[in-house]
Amino acid sequence: MEVSDVRKRVKDTIERAKRAMADRRALVDEATREYALFLERIATPMFRQVANVLRAEGHLFTVSTPGSSVRLTPDRSSSDFIELALETSGRQPQVVIHSSRSRGRRVTESEMPIGAGAVRDLTEEDVLSAVLKELELMVER
Repeated sequence: MEVSDVRKRVKDTIERAKRAMADRRALVDEATREYALFLERIATPMFRQVANVLRAEGHLFTVSTPGSSVRLTPDRSSSDFIELALETSGRQPQVVIHSSRSRGRRVTESEMPIGAGAVRDLTEEDVLSAVLKELELMVER
């Protein structure tokens, strides 16, 4: 194979990689802006509603907003939580729900994306369904 052909293909690969990285940065920036609005308008208010209902039912939970996430923590155990955050390390930015439950020394963690599309497409129902699925495991004890 000619050196000039190899050089051309390597240069093309480098250019494609640069374009892909620029596109990814733009995608992450857009998702971050959308997520900030989503967190303020949908996720945090829904977490607060869930905490209020739980409190009325005798389950004491606290809502906090560490960094760019919202977290629901039972007052009886600060190591247990349900947290919603934007995950940007994958191929596509996505909102994930992360939970941690401990029983004795055993800690069970799970993380899964919510919704099927972009951040702007997520609804209150998506958030509520994801929280309730994780909450079921915490209040069953």
